[in-house]
Amino acid sequence: MTRDTADQDGLNRTSPHDAEAENYVGGVIMHDRTAYLECAQVLDRDDIYQPAIRLIWDVVGGMVAENKQLHPVTVRAEIEKLKRLREVENGRLLERLGAQTIPGSMAQAFAERIAEIAVVRRHDEQANATKAAIAAGATAEELAKLADDFRQREERRTVLGHGPSHLTGAFLEWDPFFATDFGQVELLPGKLMGPGQQITVVGDGKAGKSLFVQEWLWRMATGQSFLGDRPQAPISVLYVDAENGHQDIQERFISYGAGPGRMGLLTYASFPPIRPLDTAGGGADLLAMVAEVEAQVVCLDTVSRFISGPENDADTWLALYRHTLLPLKRAGIASIRLDHMGKDGERGARGSSAKTQDVDHVWELRAQGGGTLVLKRTHTRTGIGPDSFTVMRYARTDGNRYLPGQTRHVLAEYDDVAPAEGSVEWLIQQLDRLGLPDDAGNPRTRAALADAGISVRKERIEAAVRARKNRTNQVPPNVPPTIPGTGSPGESPDDQGGIAKPQVKHSRGTPGEPPGNPGSPTPSPPKRGEGGKGPGKATPATQVEDTPLCTICDHPINPDWAARGYDTHIGCDPATGSHPDRPTHPTNDAPHDAA
Repeated sequence: MTRDTADQDGLNRTSPHDAEAENYVGGVIMHDRTAYLECAQVLDRDDIYQPAIRLIWDVVGGMVAENKQLHPVTVRAEIEKLKRLREVENGRLLERLGAQTIPGSMAQAFAERIAEIAVVRRHDEQANATKAAIAAGATAEELAKLADDFRQREERRTVLGHGPSHLTGAFLEWDPFFATDFGQVELLPGKLMGPGQQITVVGDGKAGKSLFVQEWLWRMATGQSFLGDRPQAPISVLYVDAENGHQDIQERFISYGAGPGRMGLLTYASFPPIRPLDTAGGGADLLAMVAEVEAQVVCLDTVSRFISGPENDADTWLALYRHTLLPLKRAGIASIRLDHMGKDGERGARGSSAKTQDVDHVWELRAQGGGTLVLKRTHTRTGIGPDSFTVMRYARTDGNRYLPGQTRHVLAEYDDVAPAEGSVEWLIQQLDRLGLPDDAGNPRTRAALADAGISVRKERIEAAVRARKNRTNQVPPNVPPTIPGTGSPGESPDDQGGIAKPQVKHSRGTPGEPPGNPGSPTPSPPKRGEGGKGPGKATPATQVEDTPLCTICDHPINPDWAARGYDTHIGCDPATGSHPDRPTHPTNDAPHDAA
């Protein structure tokens, strides 16, 4: 019985490629640095069909970037370091290609041949994908989107590819350039960055950088709101992690509410075997991963795990930008780098200052205690978006494990923000709780804290004492210029227009304690030689009114002292932490008793 002839889509059919041209290119670039650079002008690693030749291409590219000597023997050594020697027939392929080489001047012509066939191969793969979609019942709209995605990828390759199109693609077209409104930038969810921008998130280990960024990017990839921002369409995210173990990753995402079927467009690469990103090979590896998942945002956790050069060397970070971050930025792909704080937290991230030269924003994440986080932008290139956030981390744990769906980061309301333990604000709260009066000086405050078992540095105590004394001497900004029926007898309306002091809470039995019926203080008798020619001679009323008064106790100040710019007695100066014992000065020059 006759049977129909089988079609050509059988097991023996291969995608279009030129194995001979690829072999010649793979052989010549192992000998000639210039040949590799000339081929790189027209050829991309994805254009190479054979995996073994692609591996040779990647390794040679890394060696060229590191200025290493090229030879099949040195290339073999590099591949052996990667533990991938079996992919090149345990080195026999390198020997065979290295012996059957071509002149370096012919390399570019073979590379052009490979690139041309690669275009045909991509169209062939697109046709197969379309047939598969039709067989799966795809709609006309889905097929149109499939074709449109392919067209956009090819256009992107033209702009970001090699050769003259790569160079001329950087030219600006003035009409569409000036027609673009760059001020109307829609920030990515969370408002920490814009599309295509590059940021660094710096913080101590205890601050929980990964915990914060993982939830942020998971919500971004699933189209959820974050930090009060409105939800947006899901964004494709690639999270590259060389820091956290699988158990920690699973536990954290479950605590956010993630799980099977709830990961959205998030792709997570855990300890990927990519080469250092400050080399050409490493940049090619990451870009290949980005292209595979069509990521719009890439996160590196932690960036120091992905470099080979010294962290304190500026050349390391310049190489990272040149080989990895620049291609990402050119492609409009945003990137996030997690980094550790240096020993001196005030100086930001550890390592060379060149880290901050290429990023659009640097965010410092600091834990304030009680679940409070402060996210502050310390460097910015564009200035777009908020400069700081106060974030509350809500999490429920069972021992050392986070409970499912119980971890989230939200913008803190004012009432939710608790001052960090040991801070001046926290110390003021403790002093208020202990019932210490606002005018208590340093000695009394230190004694009260010692009795309560609270240990705080001397500078913090002094700052808290000053703040508590000054806070009641402030006139509220919303008080009207005049308030009918208020003020002490004898006050003029002008005294109530932001000049009169509100009553300060003083200790009972001290000179500052308010009397039952407060009134204008009686002027003290003038000192000998002040306002008269002899003892006992009264000072004219106008002269008493013109006498400068202490802003603390409302008693006269020595005119010479006031003429030098002082407005308080020495004992009343808030910086000294003490007040005079008696409300009136003696007529002689005897000093006050100790406070």
